[in-house]
Amino acid sequence: MQNYNVPNELKPLSPWAYFGLNILYAIPIVGFIFLLCHAIGAANVNKRNFARSFFCVLVVVLIIFGIILLTGALTGAAGSLADWLKNLSNP
Repeated sequence: MQNYNVPNELKPLSPWAYFGLNILYAIPIVGFIFLLCHAIGAANVNKRNFARSFFCVLVVVLIIFGIILLTGALTGAAGSLADWLKNLSNP
């Protein structure tokens, strides 16, 4: 294995580091705080980029979850409105 003189901010992360960061970021409140700290101010470029990509995935998942919830709520509301109108026309 060759030893290159790479500055610390450009050193690659090991697979275990990525695994550990995944577990850390998955912790509900503490993980989100670490995620924001690493995405904004990590000295290592690879850690900062990984945190930013994890944050982007989190935002996409939350948007999809919100769309599913909104669709379910609107479907339920439309069904309730149809039932109410049906009962209103048939006394």
